[in-house]
Amino acid sequence: MSEFDPAHRAVLLAEAVAALAIRADGVYADLTFGRGGHSRAILERLGPAGRLIALDRDPQAIEAARAITDPRFAAEHAPFSEFAQVLDRRGIGQVHGVLADLGVSSPQLADPARGFSFRADGPLDMRMDPSRGVSAADWLATASEQQIREAIGGYGEERFAKQVAKAIVAARAREPIRRTEQLAAVVAAAVRTREAGQNPATRTFQALRILVNRELEEIALMLPQAVARLTPGGRLAVISFHSLEDRLVKRFLRACSESGLPADLPIRASELPQPPLRILGKAVRASAAEIAANPRARSATLRAAERSSAVLEQSVLNRIGPDAWRS
Repeated sequence: MSEFDPAHRAVLLAEAVAALAIRADGVYADLTFGRGGHSRAILERLGPAGRLIALDRDPQAIEAARAITDPRFAAEHAPFSEFAQVLDRRGIGQVHGVLADLGVSSPQLADPARGFSFRADGPLDMRMDPSRGVSAADWLATASEQQIREAIGGYGEERFAKQVAKAIVAARAREPIRRTEQLAAVVAAAVRTREAGQNPATRTFQALRILVNRELEEIALMLPQAVARLTPGGRLAVISFHSLEDRLVKRFLRACSESGLPADLPIRASELPQPPLRILGKAVRASAAEIAANPRARSATLRAAERSSAVLEQSVLNRIGPDAWRS
């Protein structure tokens, strides 16, 4: 396997790296190595004294990462919710930049054996780290109809969640749903109205993937750690791929960039407490040229912020809440 797999194109590569404002002697973290596109770009901009720590919970991604022999680079098999623990193990206090490219990777989708896609038959697994948690098939085998409906409606934003859940429960009573092809067929029969250009199973597969991997919970745990470990002037860049991820990231950054005081409070702007983050411009989306070359970039959104010297108070995190991804 090559160090950087060309089958997986890093999305918003130039924009994300620019947002980090990389300094040659800085310490950086790529929380989602994937196949190394963003990591390679960061390493190219680091000098001899720079360092890059990469995380990924997918063992195949870490296999690719560990083939890199650059002494400035290190990789850890860990979810990004364990970012602070990884830094502690390596004796690193603060970093100058953190990049997180959220969601599923192209190699995961392309491999039928991983069970992420309805486009080819395979075991209904969907775990980014097969050594942790339960597979989508095992969860569907035991979940109640209400739990299935809530998951598909919430994480998949599927308006036919009730019909899909009912169909899944009926189908599993006849035989276990263990294959992606089985589930896709059940959903297709339950979803009578088609969205243009979208497979009827798209939202259900997204929902199960998010649930199985606890993706939103992972993001909610990672973001405060990233901000807390940034040195003043350090940058955080996050790429999201669907509305739930982006909503969570947007609300977190906003909460960390506001004073938290009532807008009508009679106080001078200069007297307001400094927030821990400063949002850097507007959300960035892929250009038409990038989308043409890499259709996956169509749904990508990049948000970035810069760390101040203010302490990240628990009260700031409390303003976000555990369900900040909900509309």
